[in-house]
Amino acid sequence: MAITSTTNPTQPHLSPLQPPILSSETYGWQNILVREFEQPPSREAHQSATEHLLCLSLNSRPSRVFQQMDGCRHSALFTKGDLSIAPAGASLVSQWHHSEKYLQIQLASKFLEDVAQSTLDNQAKSTELAPEFRTRTPQIEQIAMMLLSELRNGAPTGLLYAESLTHVLAVHLLKYHFVSQPCIVLYEGGLSDHQLLQATDYIIAHLASDLQLSDLATSVGLSQFHFSRLFKQSTGITPYQYILRQRVERAKHLLKTTKLSVMEIALLCGFSSHSHLGKTFRQHTGLTPKNYRISQ
Repeated sequence: MAITSTTNPTQPHLSPLQPPILSSETYGWQNILVREFEQPPSREAHQSATEHLLCLSLNSRPSRVFQQMDGCRHSALFTKGDLSIAPAGASLVSQWHHSEKYLQIQLASKFLEDVAQSTLDNQAKSTELAPEFRTRTPQIEQIAMMLLSELRNGAPTGLLYAESLTHVLAVHLLKYHFVSQPCIVLYEGGLSDHQLLQATDYIIAHLASDLQLSDLATSVGLSQFHFSRLFKQSTGITPYQYILRQRVERAKHLLKTTKLSVMEIALLCGFSSHSHLGKTFRQHTGLTPKNYRISQ
């Protein structure tokens, strides 16, 4: 796929870009390229005349990203589920000063046009996508994570499954990000950057304990009601859902890097029991903790 990536390691604290951890190029998927990255502090530039670019954050902790797209600039904290879209022809430059985990999806613009022809009414004259610096579309996130899961498992389901997901992704892009008028969607309101980092750092520091909503609200000087509302505006999920995600992420790390028993890991991650960890872990990964450890 014709896309360019550049880095400028001469800038302070920036490193050269690393190759993808995984890439669908290995499996010959058509009309789509899916790649998983974990990058050091760096800078990346993208532009393609023939592909739309989607970038989904996989960060477990909010991380600031500076972006510029066709002369418009944007800076925000990105966390898991936040999505950027650079339509075909647009120039997107991103820069970050902490490690970044993200999923990159390049979708052939011709394929999107073909899907539009068979999906939209005949009066639709273009398939232009809205440029998005930072937005959240749960349906697209779910499809992207299914593609990532397929990639991580070695694409066992075959080309038909990948093609089906690619088609569904195109339909949802047309449904939620089709341009009738130029727009850039950003979150409205929410916690300040300082409050969000303070709250998420508090969660990480106290993950093994019985976290209470009142403690989180107090940590940023808000009432429980206002904290819950603003936290969801900032992250797209409730504080409870965010805490569960972090506990699962820590459990995955400990399963991969230690020989601790599942019961010990459950307690270290703040789960009340072995079965509580098992149930939550399966809901988030599709695997039991034991099977996850064996697969690593």
